[in-house]
Amino acid sequence: GSMSKLAIKGGRPLRDVKKNPWPKWPVWDKKEEKSLLEVLRSGVWSYNGPKEAQFNAAFAKFIGVKYALSVANGTVSLQLALEALGIGLGDEGIVPGLTWQATAGAVLDVNAVPILVDVCEDTWCIDPARVEEAITARTRAIIPVHLYGCMADMAAIMKIARKHRLRVIEDCAHKHGGQWKGKRAGSIGDAGSFSFQLSKLMTAGEGGALTTSDPQLWEKLDALRNCGRRPEQEGAADKGAGIYGDEGNFIQSGNYRITEFQAALLTESLRRLPRDNKIREKNATYFNSQLARLPGVKPMRRDERETMGAYYNFSFRYNKDEFKGLDVTTFREALAKELGCGVEASYEPLNACALYTPHTKPQRYKLNEKHWKQIDPARFDLPVCHRVHDAESVCFHHTVLMGTKADMDLILEAIQKIYDNADDLRCV
Repeated sequence: GSMSKLAIKGGRPLRDVKKNPWPKWPVWDKKEEKSLLEVLRSGVWSYNGPKEAQFNAAFAKFIGVKYALSVANGTVSLQLALEALGIGLGDEGIVPGLTWQATAGAVLDVNAVPILVDVCEDTWCIDPARVEEAITARTRAIIPVHLYGCMADMAAIMKIARKHRLRVIEDCAHKHGGQWKGKRAGSIGDAGSFSFQLSKLMTAGEGGALTTSDPQLWEKLDALRNCGRRPEQEGAADKGAGIYGDEGNFIQSGNYRITEFQAALLTESLRRLPRDNKIREKNATYFNSQLARLPGVKPMRRDERETMGAYYNFSFRYNKDEFKGLDVTTFREALAKELGCGVEASYEPLNACALYTPHTKPQRYKLNEKHWKQIDPARFDLPVCHRVHDAESVCFHHTVLMGTKADMDLILEAIQKIYDNADDLRCV
């Protein structure tokens, strides 16, 4: 046939990113610079400084909880929450099969067994019906993940948790500022866990946070992040044991703290977040309303109980059969070439994930033969996760939502262009 119009076949892309780049991430200005220099000059670089205290208070207020604590990252945050809730050997924690490996890895790291369950096909979040089926006498916790742009059904999950007396740790790594019936993600379960890693909606390069309204849980979390010191025992180890009563007040733990430099960045990041979330929400809502008109693609389902969106990744669903038989991998590559930005699949299902491989670490996880068998991810069946990853998911980083309505129109135009020229790609 004639020369293809598609960029992937040498045609002109719809966006020239040299002339018209996508929004950049991370974002900063003079405020961050000023704050970082204040930390530098103060000589207070470490933990429990004024900026960290300020950030914790502001973050707790924003999320709508009594307490927030900053920790090293959004992986150890989950581990500390499990430890503080007393979950360990012999216990099971229910985790969605479609998530970053750390959600399940944290359960492994407290010597408990991650139970992987399938997700809802239209939100990619944990399926409450599958959670109910997975509960055994050993189940102690559910860790729902608010994935990409959707929220887990917190009403159903909290109902199941109350019925079976289970703890709920909300993994909010993707959901800073999202709301369910007016309550922010991280304020609904027993504890909320957040990530501030570089790609996240709030970032200090690395970092994480925990949120809770339970004073005893907060006290335990605060000690666990800080070498086992109770909040009022800061410095006790240097002054000799016994000053603060018997040593039983301390608990065994490690160092999971952040620095004042990170707290300085996070304070500014939190100030930007509400405005940024509004921009992303507006663009995503517009895009999804238009996407419904195109063949072979479908928006994610927005639960009407989700009163404020938050989009870490901006995703939609692809149907090869309605798209002239073009496979999703080629579709994503063609879309990336037209737009000059990354277009990814979802996370790999955890029962077949390159990064989730407990059996590569016998020295840590082979506690006994029974435990070794129980932590084998291959024993779980996750058909929806596999369909989403292998055939349906199309994901953009949230920066594409930071632009204009014209940017959204361009993505829609690119989808239509690929559909119109799909025959060029199928006979490659």
